Amino acid sequence: MKEKLKKFLIRLLVVLIILTGSLIYWKYFFTYSEGYRAGLLQKFSSRGSIFKTYEGEIILSSVQTTTNMAIASEKFLFSVNDEEVARKIEKMQGENVVVHYTEKNGKLPWRGDTPYLVDSILPGRAFKNR
Repeated sequence: MKEKLKKFLIRLLVVLIILTGSLIYWKYFFTYSEGYRAGLLQKFSSRGSIFKTYEGEIILSSVQTTTNMAIASEKFLFSVNDEEVARKIEKMQGENVVVHYTEKNGKLPWRGDTPYLVDSILPGRAFKNR
């Protein structure tokens, strides 16, 4: 009887470990969506108390005026993990840009404040010429 109980508990433990690992992967590492966002890079900074992360904000405009002012806009908040990408973004503040992002199901404190992780950036005009 003890042998059967021991085998059952070992199998149960293995199943629980696999389920927990799968849940953690799905929540924090699985890419839910990916794509591009284009707009005016309004803000980019390094912040955090314990974990310093790069955070940015792009204004997504649905209507453009001749004075390059956004009308009927919304904000796209994002995080950046790659130091090289962060340096490129810092140089492009105030410009129209196109970023490629991946969206995760959950946030980790050392990965940023948002589930949107930007991994590349192009000037807005470069994307139109593709």
